[in-house]
Amino acid sequence: MLTTIIDTAISVSRNIGEMLLYDPKAPMLFSSGLFWVLFIFFLPVYSLLKGKRWKMMLFVVGFSLYFYYKSSGFFFLMLMGTSLADWGLSHIIYRLRFRKAKLVVMWFSILISLSILGYFKYANFFLWNWSQMVEGNFQPMDIILPVGISFYTFQSISYVVDVYKKRIKPTRNWIDYLFFLSFFPALVAGPIVRADYFLPQLAKNERATTEEVWAGLWLVIVGIIKKALIADYIAQYNDLIFNEPTLYTGVQALMGVLGYTMQIYCDFSGYSDMAIGIALIMGFKLGMNFDSPYQSCNLTEFWRRWHISLSSWLRDYVYIPLGGNRKGVLRTYINNFLTMLIGGLWHGAAWKFIFWGAMHGIGLAIHKASKPVLSKIPDNFLTRLIFWAVTFIYVSLLWVFFRAADFSDSILIIRNIFVDFDWHQLPQFCIARPAWCIMMVSLMIFHFVPQNFADKVQYVFVKMNWCLKLVVFLVAIQLVIEFMSEEVAPFIYFQF
Repeated sequence: MLTTIIDTAISVSRNIGEMLLYDPKAPMLFSSGLFWVLFIFFLPVYSLLKGKRWKMMLFVVGFSLYFYYKSSGFFFLMLMGTSLADWGLSHIIYRLRFRKAKLVVMWFSILISLSILGYFKYANFFLWNWSQMVEGNFQPMDIILPVGISFYTFQSISYVVDVYKKRIKPTRNWIDYLFFLSFFPALVAGPIVRADYFLPQLAKNERATTEEVWAGLWLVIVGIIKKALIADYIAQYNDLIFNEPTLYTGVQALMGVLGYTMQIYCDFSGYSDMAIGIALIMGFKLGMNFDSPYQSCNLTEFWRRWHISLSSWLRDYVYIPLGGNRKGVLRTYINNFLTMLIGGLWHGAAWKFIFWGAMHGIGLAIHKASKPVLSKIPDNFLTRLIFWAVTFIYVSLLWVFFRAADFSDSILIIRNIFVDFDWHQLPQFCIARPAWCIMMVSLMIFHFVPQNFADKVQYVFVKMNWCLKLVVFLVAIQLVIEFMSEEVAPFIYFQF
């Protein structure tokens, strides 16, 4: 009997130990049970240490590094090295007296960050293209892309540039900066947090109010529903279309494209909601990252609503340094195009992402060039509907290139929609996939709910009795369990 108990205890301990170790096939996600178990233990300790700033920072940094270890293994050491280099170079920049010397050190720091990013993310891409040009025999290097490297690299660059431009002072100690760069809610998939926005909050070290804690929980619930319920469910059909486009008709292809258009929004905005909500529970504000982007009536508006932290980063650290709109109309268009080209390349080391970014750049240029004509068109419901439809169709078709395996698949899917389309198949599709259709229609309706209504719903949740809050939470979890796929799907933006 005693031997059985000991063997069981050893087995359980071994299983727990294996669960806590890095598993490349099962990175820790906000939508996974392991994260929430750990976070439940994390939160009371964090609350106890909140008034002791130094201990609190060490605790959060330790948890953040472990979180990154569970996502990317021992690459957490590279994150620490990057933060140490940034911190040291930022102090050198701040203390140097001559502007040219500051500029040299700033670019040295940026080149270090971009070199690391370039090696892990783009080495095989550039080597493959070089091999194609010289007709060589390309053998890809065995390179593992660290999760979230694009996000924290952009934060790193913005910090150094802001120190150079005297927008902020470098942090007094390395732990403050490491806290900022490794802050686990925003670490692996954003939002891209600016130092001038985040570090003052860390300095104040204020506790979250009761209202903020409940508002954070509401955002977490909304994020879980978006990601684990809607995005993961509709993805099961979308994947069929994009994995085998030759097997499906135009109607089925159209539904797959519309499905992916909503999937990528729910997946990424759901992650952002969870990240912002978790940070808010901890007393930190990360800012809005999505603002109903599919309500947009033009591409300029779309990029003000979609992935706001990236859009604003590209504007402030790429578009404006290139000259922005200060050097003439033609140069403005070129700067827009180059900025979106870089944005496309940031998303992935493949020509399809470059094409996706380039087409958004061309679309932005066309919209800006058309403003004198568009301003003369009456602003009424019909014109707004037409502009919205054109924008939505353009964005949706470009998502095909973003998602499909290659250009040939993208062209085939789009061709099927326009050539092999039979309206009579729509009722059959709705009968065959009622839950999918209901989710898509509901999502489109809720996407167009005014923001003030969404704020009122959140306010009602914050003010309701804790028993009702528990009911809402349990209903959300039950829905996720009811519709979830066999495995927890990783977030789409983890690959970027």
